[in-house]
Amino acid sequence: MSKQILMLVGDYAEDYETMVPFQFLTGLGYTVHAVCPDKNEGESIATAIHDFEAVHTADYVGLVIPGGRAPEYLRMNERILEIVREFDAAKKPIAAVCHGAQILAAADVLKGRTCSAYPACAAEVKLAGGTYADIEVTEAVTDGHLITAPAWPAHPAWMAQFIKALGATVTI
Repeated sequence: MSKQILMLVGDYAEDYETMVPFQFLTGLGYTVHAVCPDKNEGESIATAIHDFEAVHTADYVGLVIPGGRAPEYLRMNERILEIVREFDAAKKPIAAVCHGAQILAAADVLKGRTCSAYPACAAEVKLAGGTYADIEVTEAVTDGHLITAPAWPAHPAWMAQFIKALGATVTI
């Protein structure tokens, strides 16, 4: 079984929104491919390490959508939206935090689902047919294979719920 995670990043990715889940999942033994539209392997922005065009959803067990300002721009990229729809159709775990809900809304995968996000994104969640989960900034919510959280202080709860959805266990 594949132990690869796909992470969508963009030119406006905030380092803590991307690097914390990247390092956490890598530390658990997953291979994380951070992909960025309009970048090829060998080109760089902070955290972009893989060729965007070579993404095949079947190769990955889960999808991570970091927050920050990047989703505001990434949601306009049709290939990004196709990737999200493919993961959703396959019912593979999708973890989105903060403004990541903007991508979920644009991909039209929120109908009938509960989704947390940065409070400024509540209207987008609702307009996309979802139920906005107004939870504490340190909490996360899981609805089926969708794991969402309002902001970076929720990274511990968000990643814990994501790895559970992946079927992984951590023992200390």
